[in-house]
Amino acid sequence: MISHRPHFEVTPRPLPARDLRARFAFRIQSKIKRPSAATVQHPKSRTQSAFTLLEILLSLALVAMLLVAMNTFVFSMGELWGKNTDVRLFEQHVRAVTRALERELRAATLPPAARANASPVAPQEIRPTGGATDTLLTFELPAGTRLITWPGPALPEVVCSLQARPQEGLVLLWHSRLETRFDADPPRETVLTPFVTALAYDYYDVALRRWTTEPALKKENNGQATAPQRLRLKFAHGKLTRETVVALGNTPQGLPNF
Repeated sequence: MISHRPHFEVTPRPLPARDLRARFAFRIQSKIKRPSAATVQHPKSRTQSAFTLLEILLSLALVAMLLVAMNTFVFSMGELWGKNTDVRLFEQHVRAVTRALERELRAATLPPAARANASPVAPQEIRPTGGATDTLLTFELPAGTRLITWPGPALPEVVCSLQARPQEGLVLLWHSRLETRFDADPPRETVLTPFVTALAYDYYDVALRRWTTEPALKKENNGQATAPQRLRLKFAHGKLTRETVVALGNTPQGLPNF
């Protein structure tokens, strides 16, 4: 005969808090890897891996030498670049003024400003503002020029004259034929460059086959001034002096007027 024992559920008794803390501490210590003796560094070895005072001083000395070398290089290049700045700028100014004057004089020798067998650039008596009448080299620009600034709307048929003044430089005297008081009022004035100290005029002698330079416009036996073949500009700025030549072309025979 089989006897059945009654089934009882056994409930585990909770451990005391002291045992729980002990087990928890044991598990944490088992997971932490303790460094071996090979990986543990001695305090002396740590001090040996840092920079010494001598090394720091040497590095600072090298950096200072490098900075001094770079500074010297930069200043030397600046001195080389700015050594002849005045000369370079002065020569650029001389070339710019000469080319501008050549362009305007070339425009005056072409139709409709020029006429066949005529001198488009010729001496003419001009009365400057506040001055006496003087014989100046004069030419006409039908389309005007960009070298001047009009007080109002720009006008064509501009009559221009060149004059060199000691304290002012190269002055362009100009006015338009379309102005109502063209014959009564003196021409306006524009300083092209303050560095021109004198104008000279080159004449070619066909008989002697040579060039002669005159400080003023050459006059014939009848007292009338003649047009030169070349215009000579003398520039001066401090100790710098330059001289350029501008050719004055004549209108060839048979060229039609447009």
